[in-house]
Amino acid sequence: MADTRITILQDGPAKVETDGSLEIVDHEGNTVPHREGRAVFLCRCGGSKKKPFCDGTHSKIGFAGAEAAVKAHQEDS
Repeated sequence: MADTRITILQDGPAKVETDGSLEIVDHEGNTVPHREGRAVFLCRCGGSKKKPFCDGTHSKIGFAGAEAAVKAHQEDS
């Protein structure tokens, strides 16, 4: 069984690493091609033009990860 690690980067994408094969499928079950053996960075901000992959848009639009967004909301209340 391959070990897989998903790291949620602060205010950025989800980094997916595995020592085995990784299959990514879309909402219709179609395989999404990617480079095997390399980390995959998945968009969390919704702004990427290369979905499901991150293209760095999060840094241009000021994306705040869930923890930062909740904290900011609580401070404003």
